[in-house]
Amino acid sequence: MTNGAGAGIPAVSTAILAMSRHLEVRDVLKTIVASARELLDAEYAALGVPDDHGGFAQFVVDGVSAEQWKAIGPLPRQHGILAAMLHNATPERLADVREDPRFGGWPAAHPDMSDFLGLPVADGDEILGALFLANKRCPTSRGDGCRFTEEDERLLGILAQHAAIALTNARLYERSRELTIAGERARLAHELHDAVAQKLFSLRLTAQAATALVDRDPARAKDELHQVAALAAEAADELRAAVVELRPAGLDEDGLVATLRSQAQVLDRAHSARVTFAAHCVRALPAAQEEAMLRVAQEALHNALRHSGAGHVEVTLTRDGQGALLRIADDGCGFDPGTVRRAGRHLGLVSMRDRAGGVGGKLTVKSEPGKGTAVEMEVPGG
Repeated sequence: MTNGAGAGIPAVSTAILAMSRHLEVRDVLKTIVASARELLDAEYAALGVPDDHGGFAQFVVDGVSAEQWKAIGPLPRQHGILAAMLHNATPERLADVREDPRFGGWPAAHPDMSDFLGLPVADGDEILGALFLANKRCPTSRGDGCRFTEEDERLLGILAQHAAIALTNARLYERSRELTIAGERARLAHELHDAVAQKLFSLRLTAQAATALVDRDPARAKDELHQVAALAAEAADELRAAVVELRPAGLDEDGLVATLRSQAQVLDRAHSARVTFAAHCVRALPAAQEEAMLRVAQEALHNALRHSGAGHVEVTLTRDGQGALLRIADDGCGFDPGTVRRAGRHLGLVSMRDRAGGVGGKLTVKSEPGKGTAVEMEVPGG
């Protein structure tokens, strides 16, 4: 956008639609900042979400490179003009922030800023954050400089109101997801208890039978001991697989590629089937899409390793336009897609399709008796 506030309400509408596309708090913050900077044609934009200790729980910037941001150092504290916006919920529009008596200077690597426009992002009486912009860009035809205007402040105020709604919705979504994950972990723990308890019970009975047969039928006792070994191996597999599923995924820290690679390596060690992973030219995706892809991969891997009798399960993640394509393929027994309704309930296909559809993606399942199964999930990116 080159016309700044001159583009008016249509530009605000575009920015609001961009914010509403995301459900993750971090994605919403980044979209708010980028939208504000583009809307008002500023050189820099930032949004800080305060913590309860005089600092910021999250701080997102736009217009500063990763190298610059790293060189700037620690996040700012709540002081000066930032504190005024957070504590008094008042807009701040300054011709030169450096001349304000509250200004305390920049860190050494901080870019120099002059004209400044900042607004609190509030939900009722709760201040969610401080949104601010600096260095209004001037049209090339003007050589006398320019500053943020009352119209800029009005448009940013509209954006801040909708930013508060988007940020509140994202927080509610993340809380809901946390509760869902906690519920899934409790369910998995229950399933783990049942599965391992059954295996151990069978193990105990088989060991008792082997003990009774040792003297009078050594050959049968030997067979029973082989069964003991097999049951012990199955119980170990159940435990290892459950540990992988119960362990929180490292998406936030490691990203989708590293998380999938790690899980494939663990499953490869835990099961007799070979599990491999490959990624090709994958770009970062919105957090909700990465979360959905991870969960679909876990479900598909669970199916392949528990039900298909596969000797090899191959996981691939490739770039697909602005999005990505995830594929989990096995060389197991497969099934007839004509019985997909029954198979869908058994293999969790309904859940996987819901996860894909929930982030604007698409799930495809290809299978044939005796020829393995391939689960593919496409997402559009962001």
